[in-house]
Amino acid sequence: MHKEQLSHWSGELGREMPLNRYGHSGMPIIVFPSSGGSHYEYFDFGMIEACREFIEAGKVQFFALASVDSESWLHDSKPPHDRALAHEAYDRYVISEAIPFIQHKTNWFHPMMTTGCSMGAYHALNFLLRHPDVFQTTVALSGIYDARFFFRDYGNDPLVYENSPSDFIWNQNDGWFIDHYRSANIIVCTGLGDWEQDGLPSFYTLKKAFEEKQIPAWFDEWGEDVSHDWIWWRKQIPYYLEKLFS
Repeated sequence: MHKEQLSHWSGELGREMPLNRYGHSGMPIIVFPSSGGSHYEYFDFGMIEACREFIEAGKVQFFALASVDSESWLHDSKPPHDRALAHEAYDRYVISEAIPFIQHKTNWFHPMMTTGCSMGAYHALNFLLRHPDVFQTTVALSGIYDARFFFRDYGNDPLVYENSPSDFIWNQNDGWFIDHYRSANIIVCTGLGDWEQDGLPSFYTLKKAFEEKQIPAWFDEWGEDVSHDWIWWRKQIPYYLEKLFS
């Protein structure tokens, strides 16, 4: 399997940003780490190995990004607006710097895929919903999609609202976005077992919003034995890749 440890300067974040590549061809899959995770996490927890069949067949290639969550949503001493500002800088980094860097490395100029587990799932879905011209597919595993989880309440701050998928999707009536959503492959998965309960309210809220707006998406519930853990995510990601790339 082809592997690369890469790095590039981010003017948006004012630092060198590392990322790892796994694979040699196929659709680039942008991986966002879980809370506290790094760009090595997806490999270290066996997710790349679980997807080896699809990588070696040249169907997909993974690009595992670093995050700034500790400076944005998870920075408890910052007010909500300041955390949202830090995330917006990360958003600009991903879209205007990381994606062009990956395009240059792969010569892939079509829409890409996002994925992630837990906090990474939040990013995976949020980035597709905000940039559906850049990303056409997502597999979000065990995420929480309501910004209130980070703050309890964020008041009426529009910048936070725009990054809270279970809120903003209800008022997203722009035809350009809705048309892109309807042509996308959106998979949102949750278990019903240990440590998954925090994510269930926003999972069901999103599911209802997608149904009311007639946006096709697969909201997939696994059983009560399925916990919020890598042992299940290693089973889920190849299962969904088989559905998408068989």
